[in-house]
Amino acid sequence: MNAKQLTFFSDIDEKEVQNLTIRELRHYRALKVQIENKREQIESGVVDLFPSVRKQDRLNEMKVKQIERALECSLDFIESRIIEMKYLTSQETNDIYIYMEIGLKKGKFYEKKRTAIYRLATALGMI
Repeated sequence: MNAKQLTFFSDIDEKEVQNLTIRELRHYRALKVQIENKREQIESGVVDLFPSVRKQDRLNEMKVKQIERALECSLDFIESRIIEMKYLTSQETNDIYIYMEIGLKKGKFYEKKRTAIYRLATALGMI
């Protein structure tokens, strides 16, 4: 007998979720630098050192804070290392280097990477 599984959630495009989450993680690095630069300017008494097209300081601060919380609280140690090495450094790192460095087999690495991205997407309210 074939039984269909009932779901309470609509189908999610896995690739779209991954792409959106990865885009936010990569944008996070720039936002974090922006916030640190803004704080440094305020501490030095400098106002508007660079021209700004958009005024989204509060929004960007909240994004950084929530991404940091999601990174700290929703991932296990290995998932955290994978995300950090893959998306949160300024140098591009390929997957084979990461799973060899961490000591995972290829299949386990991709499982952990996918799980980490989904956990982050869930923690950030993207899915």
